[in-house]
Amino acid sequence: MSFTLQAPAEYREEIRKSRFLALAAPIASAAAAQAFIEGHSDRAASHNCWAWKCGAQYRFNDDGEPGGTAGRPILAAIEGQDCDQVAVLVIRWYGGIQLGTGGLARAYGGSAAKCLQGGARVELVPRIRARCHVPFAELARVKARLAEWQIVIEREDFDAEGAALLLSLPAGRLDAVARQLADLARGQILLQPLD
Repeated sequence: MSFTLQAPAEYREEIRKSRFLALAAPIASAAAAQAFIEGHSDRAASHNCWAWKCGAQYRFNDDGEPGGTAGRPILAAIEGQDCDQVAVLVIRWYGGIQLGTGGLARAYGGSAAKCLQGGARVELVPRIRARCHVPFAELARVKARLAEWQIVIEREDFDAEGAALLLSLPAGRLDAVARQLADLARGQILLQPLD
């Protein structure tokens, strides 16, 4: 079971006079991860180290710290918290005391883990796409129910009789939702899975 963050989170810590600020956010793509990192990095800081994971894709960066002491521990914290679709940026302002490679790895990984632990998490549910056509007379009621069932309307195209909806729904709910939609509209709505 994987989780992502419901909203951005942050965590601050001082370790042997160095200040650490960990920022984490939910992401949907590699481009979103890079945008988050670029938008929140502090060029005045000593180091802006980061990692992100989105499905099978992941990246990390030590930003001048000794190899393997920052980015990889941040990625390990993401995986250790069972997170996916998350980016974590840990900013360090050097305080004049060397932490050593083990100390750096603990500081970066620990700050990232505490940031993720402090954030509001939501379970990532595998989703599938389906389509259906909804008559105008049923549209408002169907939209209200779709929201209750945590179904996202990705696209809506109108024609003379109603709206063609492209939906994203939890994978295990396809049959139940198809029955509920058919019952709701007295058999007028047929849910068809895509792919």
